[in-house]
Amino acid sequence: MPDPSTATTDEPVDLAGAPVRGVLATAVAELGGQERPGQVQMAQAVADAMVDGVHLLVQAGTGTGKSLAYLVPSLLHDKRVVVATATLALQHQLVERDIPRLVGAIEKHPGVDTSYAVLKGRSNYACLHRVREGAPDDQGVLVDLPTGSMGTKVLELRAWAEDEVKAGSSGERDAAPRHTDREWRQVSVSHRECLGAAKCPFGQECFAELAREKAHRSHLIVTNHSLLAIDAIEGVPMIPEYDVVVIDEAHELTARVTQAATDELSASDVDRAARRSQRFVEGDQADDLADAAETLRGAIADASPGRFEVVPQQLGDALVLVRDAARACLSAYPKDADSADADAGRTQARGAVQEVFVNAERMAAGSEADVLWLSEGTDRIPPRLCVAPLQVWGQMRDKLLTDKTVVFTSATLMLGGDFSSLASSIGLKPSERLIDADTIAAGSSQGTVLPWRGIDVGSPFDYGQQAILYLARHLPPPGRDGLGPAQLDEIVELVDAAGGRALGLFSSRRAAETAAEAVRERLPHLTTLAQGDAQLPELAKQFVSDPHTCLFGTLSLWQGLDVPGETCQLVLIDRIPFPRPDDPLMSARQKAADKAGGNGFMQVAATHAALLLAQGAGRLIRTTTDRGVVAVLDPRLATARYGSFLKASLPPMWTTTDPAVVRKALKRLAGDADTTGG
Repeated sequence: MPDPSTATTDEPVDLAGAPVRGVLATAVAELGGQERPGQVQMAQAVADAMVDGVHLLVQAGTGTGKSLAYLVPSLLHDKRVVVATATLALQHQLVERDIPRLVGAIEKHPGVDTSYAVLKGRSNYACLHRVREGAPDDQGVLVDLPTGSMGTKVLELRAWAEDEVKAGSSGERDAAPRHTDREWRQVSVSHRECLGAAKCPFGQECFAELAREKAHRSHLIVTNHSLLAIDAIEGVPMIPEYDVVVIDEAHELTARVTQAATDELSASDVDRAARRSQRFVEGDQADDLADAAETLRGAIADASPGRFEVVPQQLGDALVLVRDAARACLSAYPKDADSADADAGRTQARGAVQEVFVNAERMAAGSEADVLWLSEGTDRIPPRLCVAPLQVWGQMRDKLLTDKTVVFTSATLMLGGDFSSLASSIGLKPSERLIDADTIAAGSSQGTVLPWRGIDVGSPFDYGQQAILYLARHLPPPGRDGLGPAQLDEIVELVDAAGGRALGLFSSRRAAETAAEAVRERLPHLTTLAQGDAQLPELAKQFVSDPHTCLFGTLSLWQGLDVPGETCQLVLIDRIPFPRPDDPLMSARQKAADKAGGNGFMQVAATHAALLLAQGAGRLIRTTTDRGVVAVLDPRLATARYGSFLKASLPPMWTTTDPAVVRKALKRLAGDADTTGG
């Protein structure tokens, strides 16, 4: 019996009476593309998973066309499908380009429901009550408009929101004029601050409610990982009932779910909630909450930043005091409203107290399932208490992977050459993996986790011919003090050989700036940009416009930059991107894995590093004509025992440790590019 993890078939899969391969071929032809074997294989695997009721992990390299590969079977499926992405960029691509073009290509095909909708969290939409009535101040009074430049920007956002109403548009933040987070808060609300459609005088026009109504009428819903986590894992109904969810950029799911389940609390939060309650609570409860804020402020001042394995007595007592004061304050709120404005201000003030209560209660509980830490404060931002789940695979297993079919896809799902690491992190067990097609249990029993398959559909790129992986084995190991002279010499020599065209991915902002300074000083004929010199879109535009340019930066460049062509022929990685030893959540997870009898370093630190390395290396080859070098300046990738696991997570590039070979290759590529005008 063939292994469904690797086997392919020429037989079309029928969903809603339509053959997936045929509809995919129609769509590709209509869109002016050409058939790609990996795309066909993936589309059939996704359709099989939907029909068989099993979970699917699909690794599909850049250029496979994975969006079409899951969108076609999703539209053909007879029940509602949700597509969840990690980034706004991909969500925008799906909604603005991929889905409309696909619908236009196949909407006349019989039996295909091409209705679709976008669904985001409530704070992503403008709130017409805030737009028209104003935002509450610290006393809960609705204020018409802030002063100064902020007031000017808020006026612009208000005018935009009214134009969105007239045009019947979405009112989504992504479509708004440029603004800051603080400015957007003047025209939006969280779900706790929302009056609700029944109470709000503008409920019939509400952008968020209209988006939810459209989602209820649609066959395909596009959302994000965070909203999916709130809906499926936290049990807050945000998404209409669905049968299948496709999770794109699935390598980021664990981090996004963790982020959605992370809460913060500061003394300022408590104090603000108390001040906003003064207007609505007649007794002493608001004053008691303000007193609790001062107690918490003192406890935080006396505590050291970092993770608390045992919560200090003073801090624990302060959290209990805040929790109890917030509970009493909530109980003191009157049940009836005097006016629409009072109702709005009261609802939003009560929402602030509710948030304080929930967070303080969670932190005071001291659950072993949570990690509590105190952040480092800055001159502008005081320290904050943070609490996050120790792990999220259990919640995902219990709440997401039971009874619904889930398709996970990304260009980087196989870490160390296998699906095991990522599967375990999302709640799938090796024992549940399907090896034999006959082991599929028809109609899996309700309440149990469905079995899963893993499939790698490959890449259209020939990495062995297109890319070199350079391991700088001769360099000293990276030190705690950042880049040393040997690393800086190596960076300058490589960039000089490439004639610019270099993307530098660094472990810290300090390292990126040090490297940029060295290259500017020693190679003044090149243009060298560092993250922070301008906004990322502007830096990317400059990087593309001039081939003799270097761009150095940190995490957002590792994952969020797409620059195909001769713009980027050298990707520099200064060190293996292990999590910081003092990262409170990662260190707690590593310790928990060791305590459970596992290898915490490999399960947490090495897996984290492998994922980032794969993402960083993936910046180099974006089309079938791209050529270049990924240079890792950390010799541990070549010498350490865990190096083989990390290398197995990278694309299969031709590998060398010889710097002369690499410089020669870069000079040849640079010469070819200059000759062709690149």
